[in-house]
Amino acid sequence: MTPDPILVRPARVDDVATILTFIRELADYERLSHAVVASEASLRDALFCDTPAAEVLIAEVDGKPAGFALFFHNFSTFLARRGLYLEDLYVRTTDRRLGVGRALLTRLAALAVERGCGRMEWSVLNWNESARRFYESLGAEPMSEWTTYRLTGSALAELGSLSPKSLSDDIGR
Repeated sequence: MTPDPILVRPARVDDVATILTFIRELADYERLSHAVVASEASLRDALFCDTPAAEVLIAEVDGKPAGFALFFHNFSTFLARRGLYLEDLYVRTTDRRLGVGRALLTRLAALAVERGCGRMEWSVLNWNESARRFYESLGAEPMSEWTTYRLTGSALAELGSLSPKSLSDDIGR
């Protein structure tokens, strides 16, 4: 019996350089290269510490890295259960149409079920029609009634500086 040509496994600390390469390739594809400030050190600190901020799955095709999925848990107040949020899914152009994306999403869905998650969510750029068609072919539904908001940079710093001290002290408890 021949081994499955696609292997999906948890990332290891020695995958940090590969993860950063995938992030940069994804940013190029999404026309957001200018936004990447991640480094190997910052990824190592965030992903392979005592309380990781996120987890990563690496997909390999014939033993070579082909893609990744970076995810973390969120929480649904309506379900009173945690969910799995897929921050990034990327498959190298040379490995697309081989089932790598499906393998990553299948493993993520299995993790969500194993961990008792009530749902799995992610965002996709509106212009990425091929990704949207792919996700919908798996049964995912677009949430068109929701708009994503983001607070970053000076706007985040400014709003954060307005926070009463007593509130910030309570959050850590």
